[in-house]
Amino acid sequence: MKKLDLTSLKKALTSLQKAIERYGLEPEDEEVRDSVIQRFEYSYELCWKMLSKELQQRTPSPSQTTNLDFKNLMREGSRFGLIDDPEVWFEYRRMRNITSHTYDEATAEKVAGSAKSFLKDAKSLLGALEKV
Repeated sequence: MKKLDLTSLKKALTSLQKAIERYGLEPEDEEVRDSVIQRFEYSYELCWKMLSKELQQRTPSPSQTTNLDFKNLMREGSRFGLIDDPEVWFEYRRMRNITSHTYDEATAEKVAGSAKSFLKDAKSLLGALEKV
């Protein structure tokens, strides 16, 4: 099994962590908050894409994984021990989707607030992928 190149995911999560730390120091700064949201968005995208790639390598036929919808992809990730709780990933997807469709202060605050728990789960996924 070929080891995934996780460089982009590591960089994205480091970048997200820096933004979250700065947001903790400057919670009234909208630009910092927006930076957290943007970094959450691309970190989230990288997480599920890396998970999908890893699952493609673990299944007898890669098409088994590429044909899965998002929820079943996360469930498979959990079954293989790569993520702990698929339900939280469903919520992260919901957060990601609302940033694409609506953008108001309350939504921005909610998404930025969820970035911290996302970071913890994303680092856990990264750790599981590194062990492969």
